[in-house]
Amino acid sequence: MSRFEASKDECVMLVKALPHKSSNYFETVCCAGVGHDMKWRRLYPVAFRTLENGQKFSRWDWVSYSFTTPSNDQRTESQKVVHETISVSKSMKSSERSSLARRMTRESTDEAAARGESLTLLKPEDVRFSWRRKTDEEVAIERIKHAALADQLSFLHEAPKPLEPCPFEFTFKWKDIVGKSWTNTCDDWETSTAFFVRRAAKGEQGALASLRETFEIEYPQKGMRFALGTHSRRNTQWLLVGVIRVDEADQRELSL
Repeated sequence: MSRFEASKDECVMLVKALPHKSSNYFETVCCAGVGHDMKWRRLYPVAFRTLENGQKFSRWDWVSYSFTTPSNDQRTESQKVVHETISVSKSMKSSERSSLARRMTRESTDEAAARGESLTLLKPEDVRFSWRRKTDEEVAIERIKHAALADQLSFLHEAPKPLEPCPFEFTFKWKDIVGKSWTNTCDDWETSTAFFVRRAAKGEQGALASLRETFEIEYPQKGMRFALGTHSRRNTQWLLVGVIRVDEADQRELSL
């Protein structure tokens, strides 16, 4: 395939990272999923909040799209998405999710790298969830950037409201299966979204306590994976881009 020739693809979406400012697009989101061949896809850039009905996807949705090969990203999984071609077909059945997660899980990032993968799932152990309140200046700067982006887009479309920054930065301390200790800032958009939803129902402190219970007790007991991906310019730096709740396979499935 020529670098500039668009091809079609489909994957089940597992990762939707926090939106970031882009010089060429609105708020770009790095998304990642797994194709029918059980290989990762990294989709970028996706201006998620400008997607129309039938295009906006959630975790575990099958998404089809056209893409070209990016010129500035040598990671084999990376695809430059043709934005207007994004389409959601269906959601992966709950009964199929644990099998997919199991097949994509590695013991360590070293194993993933040895396989030539720059995206992977790891099963975390001894998870500790914490937060840091952003300074007023940090939040104000984020608000200004998002408002400027919305104004810029309004010349072309009816722009979404400027994104409200999360007032907290979330961090996970954990160990992988081989015993390596990790400390990661959480770049998972769904975690920040969950904070806002729970704050509306429980208040700020109630939301934070609820998230801690979810990530330290509920998810580990029922089934949990961290999605990690390498930095685009530093292939040895792994970032936490997804916190995924998935039921562990029962013994009948494991025996198949």
